[in-house]
Amino acid sequence: MLSIPGEKQYFCDRLPRRNFLKIGGLAVGGLSLANLLRAEAQAGISRSKKAVIMIFLSGGPPHQDMFDLKPLAPVEIRGEFQPISTNVPGIDICEHLPLLAQMADKMAIVRSVVGSEGRHASFQCMTGWPVTRQPQGGWPSFGSAVSKLLGPTVPRTPAFVGLTPPMRTPTWADPGQPGFLGLAHAPFRPSAEGNADMVLNGVTPARLHDRQSLRECFDRFRRDVDATGAMEGLDSATEQAFGILTSSRLVEALDLSREPQSVRDRYGYGSAEPAGYGDAGPLLNTYFLTARRLVEAGVRCVTLAYGRWDWHGQPHGTNFENARDHLPMFDQGVSALIQDLHERGLDEDVSVLVWGEFGRTPRINANGGRDHWPQVSCALLAGGGMRTGQVIGSTNRLAEYAVDRPVHFQEVLATLYHRLGLDVNTVTLTDHTGRPQYLVDHVQPMRELI
Repeated sequence: MLSIPGEKQYFCDRLPRRNFLKIGGLAVGGLSLANLLRAEAQAGISRSKKAVIMIFLSGGPPHQDMFDLKPLAPVEIRGEFQPISTNVPGIDICEHLPLLAQMADKMAIVRSVVGSEGRHASFQCMTGWPVTRQPQGGWPSFGSAVSKLLGPTVPRTPAFVGLTPPMRTPTWADPGQPGFLGLAHAPFRPSAEGNADMVLNGVTPARLHDRQSLRECFDRFRRDVDATGAMEGLDSATEQAFGILTSSRLVEALDLSREPQSVRDRYGYGSAEPAGYGDAGPLLNTYFLTARRLVEAGVRCVTLAYGRWDWHGQPHGTNFENARDHLPMFDQGVSALIQDLHERGLDEDVSVLVWGEFGRTPRINANGGRDHWPQVSCALLAGGGMRTGQVIGSTNRLAEYAVDRPVHFQEVLATLYHRLGLDVNTVTLTDHTGRPQYLVDHVQPMRELI
């Protein structure tokens, strides 16, 4: 939250702070301009506009009911949905995805994602790494690594934004943690409540500059003696926070009323009600439009969580009942995003990735649901100048496991790093012990896409 009034406020630790110091703890990503330019020079790229939008389908989407249908399998495997042809001969997808079917030439479908740990969490999708045997401080998410290495495409905007609806199990759809990179590279998480405070509330930019100078005087001696890097992270976050307050770009990007009604209608609105059951998040199609506006405003990486896809069956609705609710809204939102990127000339620069933490069991259970299946899952990629209009990998006749071109989580993320101009064979991040850590574990970008 960003707010500037001068009265005291209390956080969860019950320690009082004045509000002009409050933004010093804001978890936004970014670098100073000098460090940003230095990092980009080391990466061998210029001030590019390249960005990534990652759509996380929390709970595990059913691969065989979306992009890998098996119409010739037994009824207890194939389920209730039929495949339909796409605009690319030989590629079929689910009948409830007709809009995506008409733009298959703009997407690449991976039917053979492997390597899932089987955990109900976004961690592996966001980092590429397993939860076990992490370095001190933990693995940073993809967005945090990009924040550290590249920063935003435009100064004074966050490099990394996470759009995540409230959920009772937030780790399922966490937008990504900064790990050993620290607070400065955590995702900025806008919310309806926080958005109202991203204004100066009568404080002039000159007065804000005075307060910034005063805060720097208070903190300088701590920064000089701090060996943990925490103060450096706070300083970077505060610099970004002041930049947000003195620039209208982020606030304007979050204001969807600036879009023509026809564009907003094309994306759709989804449902603000919890999706699925219990602790699920809503199906907010507005997040897709917000993501496009954020990358246009200069954000380098946007992650967003969409619905809940954990469909074990009754009493919370069968796999197919839930899919009939989810898939049409998903189809509308994702197809609008891909089309919008092409129409705006952003398809060469902005990569889109859609996936979940694992797939679902081939056999439908007694309650009409599909259970967890870490053996294989699917992913959809678009934009980023990638080679689209193709299917990568295949599963056996029951959608049980990959039989052709298994693709690991890290290969997908390596491809996104590559599209941002980062060489996964040479670029490293320094952990808390001073040891360089590679972005991925010696895997290469997907040759089919680049």
